[in-house]
Formats: sequence, structure tokens, C-alpha cells
Amino acid sequence: MRLYFQQMAQTWSFGLLCFLVGASYAAEVCFDEEGCFNDLPPWGGTTQRPASILPWDPQEIGTRFLLYTQRNRYYQELKADKSIEATNYSGLRKTRFIIPGYLEKGDEDWPQETCKVMVSWENVNCIVVEWKKGVRTQYARAASNSRVVAAQVANMMRFLMGNYKQKADKFHIIGHGIGAHAAGDVGSRIPGLARITGLDPIEPYFQDTDAAVRLDTSDALFVDVIHTDGLPFDSKLGLGMTQPVGHIDFYPNGGELMPGCSANSGKHTDLDAFWQGTKTFDPCNHVRAYQYYSESIVKPRGFVGFPCSDKDSFAKGKCFPCTDKCPMMGHSADKFTLTDGFSKTKYFLNTGKRNPFGTYSYKILVTLDGPSWPQQAFMFVALAGMEDSTQEYQLHVGTMRPGRTYELMIDAEVDVGDVTEVKFRWNNHIPNMLNPKYGASKVELQRGKDNKISFFCGTKNVAENTIQSVLPCQA
Repeated sequence: MRLYFQQMAQTWSFGLLCFLVGASYAAEVCFDEEGCFNDLPPWGGTTQRPASILPWDPQEIGTRFLLYTQRNRYYQELKADKSIEATNYSGLRKTRFIIPGYLEKGDEDWPQETCKVMVSWENVNCIVVEWKKGVRTQYARAASNSRVVAAQVANMMRFLMGNYKQKADKFHIIGHGIGAHAAGDVGSRIPGLARITGLDPIEPYFQDTDAAVRLDTSDALFVDVIHTDGLPFDSKLGLGMTQPVGHIDFYPNGGELMPGCSANSGKHTDLDAFWQGTKTFDPCNHVRAYQYYSESIVKPRGFVGFPCSDKDSFAKGKCFPCTDKCPMMGHSADKFTLTDGFSKTKYFLNTGKRNPFGTYSYKILVTLDGPSWPQQAFMFVALAGMEDSTQEYQLHVGTMRPGRTYELMIDAEVDVGDVTEVKFRWNNHIPNMLNPKYGASKVELQRGKDNKISFFCGTKNVAENTIQSVLPCQA
């Protein structure tokens, strides 16, 4: 009998422990307007989200909605009440929300600057979702707070739809970092959103989670994603996700390390310190996503994405040119029609090291003319059009052999429009009494974005460091 009671006591103690652990684990918090939030899986206590943390009260997060239109130079604060009648919000225009995922001080102004650019180019309502207070905390808490922000954005949308007779397909959300997943949460609350753009959706606490937690294709009619910081977080501190989560996913420069940026170093366990700014962390790769997007509003043609199986194949030129119409990464991505609603592959492109980042891809084939003997030298080419001219690009270094064709892939830094002239130059800085002259007898130019091929014919060879103007061949 004593053994029986000992067993019963042990069983009861274990059950009480499980109850207490379960009770603390399954905590829940409710707010009047935003609803209830729990820390049960998939929101907490999983491999991807080990900490079970509940969000703050909305008052602590301090979310504000800042409206920009063509009629107001500075923002107007929106509230879901009659005060909205005094603003310039119009139900006759499309509405774009921007949800930032703040990383450090100095990162606060880009959403407002992007809205200013946007309304200067199109007649829309652009609304910045400001939630800086809710981010300046431990990373897991910030991720949890984003759920409340999503509920607040959804409530604002419902208010706008109710008061201005708008439908969900008039709304587009642009989210960066944690904000990309908050945008996805909004989409799960408001069915039928026109579009969500994820700007480097953040990896920690979101990659490989249940689709309810992260951005995915069920969150809007069209989900486009830009990946810029995709190195593994655990080993190389890449903040961005690598997994494709949209109807179409873009991987500029391979999606891991952007030109002009460097990789971070440190321990992944220092995430809170990086997030709160107590340890050095360079956000360059992560912020490139919104920099590219902002520029794409003004220069969409500089961000053509090429379908390709992987970044190495793209780097080797195996996916050049576009054999069919290719999408433009960023603001104009929704102008691309997907055959069955989803992309079959990833899309890659190259960008510049600094602003402006957009580039324009070409393949150049130059057939050399000149004296029969070989010559050690450098060769350069540049493109000119009605709109602009490019810098010089090195075509070849080494032995020049007349009759041979030299190939070069370039990502031009400017959009020249239709190319009207190819400029050729050579030099070797070696005095030569024979004063040899070389030139491009023929140039074949293939444009990446649409596979347009143009031919240029040289009529006169040139001396060292003299520019040869190679014009379109005459029919």
C-alpha cells in the first residue's frame, strides 16, 4: 500500500509540474481592439522560435499611421475616427502601406522618404506605419510586437474600407525585415489584398516556420520578395531569409552579399545586442532591399530580373538574355504576368555598388581588325545612345589578334536607351615606330532585357588611345 501511495504521489507531482509548465507556456494576452495573442506553437516554443514571449500593450508599442499624398508635403497622422475627414486621404486612390523593420538609429526616415518619392510619381495614398517604440527591445519581443502592429494595420484597413467603400484589392503593403512578416500577418487577417512586397524578410524566428507565422503566398493576390542578406544567420549573421516565400522571388547579386557591403562577424547569440545597438552590426546588406525598391520607383528598367536556377549559373552568363518578357524587381514587379500564378524559378540580377544601383545588361561581341602581327595591349568599349553614354569597360587584356572575336558581359550603370554608337579604344603604352592601327570591324550587341540584337560596323581603324566610333551597319 505504501508503494502504491508513493507512486500516486509521484504521478500527482509530475502532473502538477506539467500543468504549471503548460499554464506558463500557454499564456495569452488580450487587447480591446487588437484581439488576443498566445505563445502556443507555432508562435513560441518551437525549434525556430524557442522563446515564448507575448507582445506588449499597444500603448507601449506606440504605432502611428503617417499619410502622404500629392496634396500634402508633410505627413498627416491618420486615426480611425472622424478626424480622418480633415486629411487628404481619398478612397478613389490606391493605398500603399509601408511597414519598416527598424534595425538601428538612423534607419527611421527611409519609409517617409520612400512615400515622398512615391507620391511624386503616382497619385496614391502612401501610409507609413511607425512603430519604433515596439522595436527598441529584445529581438524576440520585437518579433512578437509585430503581431500587434499587424492587427492595428488590419483594423485601419477595415476602417478605410468601411468609410471609403474601398475593397481589399486596392491595398498594397511594403514590409522590410520584421515588417515583411507583419505585412503577411495583415494579409492573413484581410483576405484579398492586392499585393505584399517583402523587402529582405528577416530570418531569425521566421525562416522554416509554419506559414501562419511568416510571409507566404496566401497572404495576398501577389507577393513579391527581394532577398539581399541571405547568408546563414547562425554561422555568418545574414539577417535575411533564403527560402522563396513569394509568387516571385528576386535575388539581386545572388541574394547574399551586396556590392559595396561587407559580411558581418560575431556570434549569432548576440542577436539582442545587435538589435539593440550595444554591439556593432553593419546592416548594409539588409537595408539594400529597401534602397533598391525606392530607386525602382523612379528607374524601374534598371532592375530587370533574369530567370535562373541558381546564382552560380547566373554569374556565368548561362541565363542571359531574357528569352521572353522578364519581370522588373521592385515597384513594377506586379506588371509581370505569371503563367500559372507562381514563378517556376528564382530571378537574379546585378546592381551597382552605390546609388544609383540599377544596371542595364548587355553582351558585346567585338571582331578585331588591324595589322596581321599580334600585339600586347588593353582594349576597351563604351556604349552611347540618345539618352546617355556609359563609362568604358575593359574588353580584353593581353594579346590582340586581328580576326578574332572578343566577348564581354556588362552591367551598364546608366540607361542609354537604344544604342546608336559603340566606342572602341586600345592602348599598350609601348612606343612603336610603325604606328599600328586597330579597330572593331564588327560589333554584335545583345540587350539583356529583351534579347534585342544590333550590329555595328567599323570603317576606320585607330591609333593607340584614339576612340573609334563604330556606327550601326548600313543595310
